[in-house]
This record gives sequence, structure tokens and C-alpha cells, in this order.
Amino acid sequence: MREALFLKNNAGKWKLYEAELGTNNNPDLLAERFVELTDDLAYAKTFYPNSNTTKYLNGLASRFHQGIYKNRKEKTSRIFNFWRFELPYLFFNYQRQLLYSFLFLIFFTAIGSISAVYDDSFIRIILGDNYVNTTLENIEQGNPFGIYQSMAPVIMFLFIAYNNLQVSFLFYISGITASVGTVYLTMSNGIMLGSFITFFFTKGLGWESILAVFIHGTLEILAFVVAGCAGLAVGNSILFPKTFTRGESFKRGIKDGLKIVIGIVPIIVTAAVLESFVTRFYKTMPLVLNLFILIASLLFMIWYFILYPIQLNRRVNTAQSEEHDEADENFMSWLNKKLRSEK
Repeated sequence: MREALFLKNNAGKWKLYEAELGTNNNPDLLAERFVELTDDLAYAKTFYPNSNTTKYLNGLASRFHQGIYKNRKEKTSRIFNFWRFELPYLFFNYQRQLLYSFLFLIFFTAIGSISAVYDDSFIRIILGDNYVNTTLENIEQGNPFGIYQSMAPVIMFLFIAYNNLQVSFLFYISGITASVGTVYLTMSNGIMLGSFITFFFTKGLGWESILAVFIHGTLEILAFVVAGCAGLAVGNSILFPKTFTRGESFKRGIKDGLKIVIGIVPIIVTAAVLESFVTRFYKTMPLVLNLFILIASLLFMIWYFILYPIQLNRRVNTAQSEEHDEADENFMSWLNKKLRSEK
């Protein structure tokens, strides 16, 4: 069919559809019009690829697409898929920063521990006289971790959750100092952790301190490692822009780091719940339950932030390379959106 005849047969329909754009709010009818336009566009691209008709139809189809989706509310699955797909997929690209954050923490924790062993006053400098004196009194009274019972559970939860969320955000935002601020915060927390653990080991309460403190500390400490990864992601985007301009790289680092910090909010809140409502009962808690909480927390963090991102990345590569993929509908829907956003 010649282009002139194609225009003659369809121009009236296209003008009608264009006029309906501003007045028609029926999503079913809009979708029907959009399908017809894409059929016409496909025909025009085949036979008149460089014509004004093709350009016009492409623009009109785009406007219909926007009209259908611009007021569409996000599905509730969008939030669910953030933690199920988007965050772990993102983490595959930041495994190195996560490893560095963990190694920094281990290094500074060792420094804090060694310093505490060789200098008793170091513990007081780091933990504060008030905490040390109160804990020594609790040890004498046979309740070494009584400090976890010193506040009403709800008040304690609100205080701890707010404080730890604030610290996590500081890890992230400190990345704008080319990671120096993030490393400094890791150093401060690592030295404090090393001094804290060593303090109880020198009092013969090392094993008991692990059973008590790491009920919540496993999630809390490892969440800070993840927050450190967010800060390093921002810092690396400044130091190592790769093929992007430094400005574009920085924008990507800020965006990715923010996603990481938002992603660990449930973990930090869970740790605060455990510290406020569970740790205080560690003495009467069955050892099996205590160990279950510690081990389950550790395995979850390893799985979600290391193993699952690797598994998900393999699924993405498989879905991209195979014509027919057996992945679930939610995964394929998310993957298609991800691929479109990266184009």
C-alpha cells in the first residue's frame, strides 16, 4: 500500500484518537486505541521507516502510553519487590565495598581489643566511666548485663531504633568525603566493639557476653557493615567514576547508597526489638533458643547480602540469554523494568 493511501485510510482515525487524549479517561478504551496505534506504527516502520507518518505515529503512540500510565498507582508489590529483587540485585555490584567495610570493622575491632588488653584505662576512655562503673556494680550483684533492663522496653526500643538509624545514615552520607568519613565511623564503632568485648572477657564473662549481646548485636553490627558499604559506594563513585563523568557517577553512587540504607531499615528495627524486648531475658532463655537467634541472624545476613545476590544475578543472566524462562511472573516483570531503565 502506498503511503498516500495509508494516510487517506487512517488519518481521520488518528485525528479522532488524538482529540480523545485530553478528554477520554477510560483506561480500557485508551489501551484499545494504543494497541491499534502500535499496529499502525509497526506497519509504517516496515514500509515507510523514515517518513513523517512514522514519526507522527511514534509520537502519538508515546502520548497514549503516557496517558495510560502517568496516573497509574504503584502496585503494593513494588515495595515487596524492592527487597525481593532490586536491593539484592544491586548488592551484587557492591560485593567488594561490602567486603572492605567488613574488613575495616574487623581491623579496628582488633585494634580496640588489643588496646584494651594492654591498657585498662583505654576501656574507660572508649566506653565512658559511667558505663564501666555501672557494669562493674551489676557484675558484683550477679547481673552483668543489667543495663539492658534499666529502661522500659518501649522507650528503649524507640531510643535504640532512632539512634541506630541515625548512625546508619551517617555512614552513608559520610561517603561524600571520598569515603574518609565512612572509614572514620567504622573505626570509632570497631574500636568501641573491641573494647566492649574485651572488657567482659577480662572479667571472665566472655562467653556470657556473646550469648547476651549478640542476640541483637549480630543484626545490629552487620547492619552497620552494610551501612558502611553504602558510604563506600558513594565515596567510590567520586574516586573511581569509570566510564561515567564524575557528576553522573556521583549521582549513581548517591542513589545506590540511599537504596542500601533504606534496605537495612527493617534489619535495624528488628535488632532494636531484640535488644529492647529479648536481650533482657537472656538469663532465663533456653540455650537452644539463644543460639538459634544468633545463628539464624548470622545466616540470614550472609544469605541475603552475599549468596542471594549471586543467585539472583545468575537468574538475570539466564533470563536474558534464554528465549523462554521459567522464572516467576514477578521476577520477570521486575527484570523487564530493570532492563528498560538501563537502556
